[in-house]
Amino acid sequence: MPELPGGPRAVTLPTGEPLLELIRVMDRLRAPGGCPWDAEQTHASLVSYLTEEAYEAVEAIETGDRTAMREELGDVLLQVMFHARIAQEHPTDPWSVDDVAAGIAAKLVARHPHVFGDETADSAAHVESVWLARKTAEKARESVLDGIPAGLPALLLAAKLRYRATHGGIDLPMADEPARAAAAQAVAAVGPDGIGALLAGLVAEAHGHGIDPEVALRAALRDYAERVRAAEASAAR
Repeated sequence: MPELPGGPRAVTLPTGEPLLELIRVMDRLRAPGGCPWDAEQTHASLVSYLTEEAYEAVEAIETGDRTAMREELGDVLLQVMFHARIAQEHPTDPWSVDDVAAGIAAKLVARHPHVFGDETADSAAHVESVWLARKTAEKARESVLDGIPAGLPALLLAAKLRYRATHGGIDLPMADEPARAAAAQAVAAVGPDGIGALLAGLVAEAHGHGIDPEVALRAALRDYAERVRAAEASAAR
């Protein structure tokens, strides 16, 4: 197998031949005379499968089951190949998995100037900040929060909003003082290892008071996002 660029390393590059075989299999399934079910699928009809396969891959990673992880990542890869194969058939704007791969490869090179260019990176945190800044500039975004999918589960959305804001130089508290004080006291009581149980307890308490915790958290996050955008607008004046 060929070695990775930059000299000998412990890890070698795969041949890529199985990926080409997957392309051939997908083309056979989608082509006339192939599978009727595969032939009638659209980008929209496959959305739920993409979401489901991603969550199954997450579960395999979290449980440490490497056999399941390999299988579930294959299912995720299938979804990428499936969408790319459907895209080839578009009457006015066709593209293929080659375009998908070329696009992400170019993006990775552009956003890693400390690897492929002359810049340096002092730490992983520095890399993250540069990545976010370049991504914001490339997409001409007005806010560091632009591009975050609103449909993310509330806890994941909270983490994403916090990450983007802090790495974008907007260090605003996510909650008011009473809520922060209560949260700090609760975490101190259960310790870092008990945060999961604490969150589960908060969910139970919310339900006990007739409150949907997902809806409540999303409302708080909307307020946080508005405050972040207001801070950005103020700093830009």
